[in-house]
Amino acid sequence: MSRTVLDPHQVEAHNATRAADVRADYDALGEQLARRGIELDAIKARLAGFAVAVPSWGVGTGGTRFARFPGPGEPRDVFDKVEDCAVIQQLVRCTPTVSPHFPWDRCGDYRELREHAAALGLGFDAVNSNTFSDQRGQRLSYKFGSLTHTDAAVRQQAVEHNLEVIEIGRQLGSRALTVWVGDGANFPGQQHFGRAFERYLESARRICAALPADWQMFLEHKLYEPAFYATVIQDWGSSLLAAQALGEKARCLVDLGHHAPNTNIEMIVARLVHAGKLGGFHFNDSKYGDDDLDSGSVDPYRLFLVFNELVEAARSQGPDFRPAYMLDQSHNVTDPIESLMTSAIAVQRSHAQALLVDREALAGWQDANDALMATQTLQRAFHTDVTPLLQMLRLERGGAADPVGAYRASGYRARVAQVRPAAGPSSGIV
Repeated sequence: MSRTVLDPHQVEAHNATRAADVRADYDALGEQLARRGIELDAIKARLAGFAVAVPSWGVGTGGTRFARFPGPGEPRDVFDKVEDCAVIQQLVRCTPTVSPHFPWDRCGDYRELREHAAALGLGFDAVNSNTFSDQRGQRLSYKFGSLTHTDAAVRQQAVEHNLEVIEIGRQLGSRALTVWVGDGANFPGQQHFGRAFERYLESARRICAALPADWQMFLEHKLYEPAFYATVIQDWGSSLLAAQALGEKARCLVDLGHHAPNTNIEMIVARLVHAGKLGGFHFNDSKYGDDDLDSGSVDPYRLFLVFNELVEAARSQGPDFRPAYMLDQSHNVTDPIESLMTSAIAVQRSHAQALLVDREALAGWQDANDALMATQTLQRAFHTDVTPLLQMLRLERGGAADPVGAYRASGYRARVAQVRPAAGPSSGIV
């Protein structure tokens, strides 16, 4: 049995004052859905298998290009990060894995790290490499690119780093490598578009060849930043071309903030499903660009529409359709644990709402070209308050009816602040 970071009796006491209301609300939701021909317990059973990974870097305070304002009790190392992730899982019960990032999360003994996580009831999701910034002691710079650099020695260094991350992931029990590069150009004429893409494929092929047989490589695209004129893997089209060229193990990863404003992300999801190349998601939200805001905080309907496509794809693709889900956010003014908990619940909420869509009715309205009734069918599911369902699921699994309330009542942040040295102010993202 795994140990818990928070006192389970304290969580139980917090739940005791809310359990009766949760049951009453759950029963009321069940009655409401029954009138629509939906069995709530069946939806709960389907939702029970849903999980989203927590990024190790997400439990620290983020920042902007201008400033970072550290919070109390920030993790000192990857072991502290895993402990914070365990708090999230203990309260929300849908975040059983951690996605680490290297070299940020390097440690002396990865077997010890894996055992530490397992003791807390956690496993490891996709491992992430970093060739988008130079590290202390690094021999060659990535200022002008990494996997696509014109210098073969720089490309070799970037490939070797990815191979190292694969080996670390193998020791941790991961089965996927996520690769994002900021390679590109800031000025017209700076880079030959065609040759840069070919260099990316050449490097990525070497990485793919080193993957264990049961692994996948997730190619993450981004419209801009730090390359503001042209990015080598800038959209789902370039990502798809690369994944198709690299073979069966390569898949496309969709970060909700990595698109131009007003992009129809749910349609991109449908296209990648059609191509058999949808690998997974980094969930966050945005107002202007790659804002890395809490999931569902700005446009919860878009998040629901993405899951509407995913639920439909699961129906058509069968049990082999298992995209990877992860949060990827930067928390500048909130407690990262609180933001990650609310984001995990927002993603789970969107999945639950998508499960409520009357698929037969929707298909009928679509075939009849009845635009109004088709969109109202979606909105009826979206406007259904599934909070009691999510609360009941957490209570049945030993989580918290009110995760943020239970977390604050636990005093965890103040407690770890006593043993984790405070970080000083800094300028820019670190």
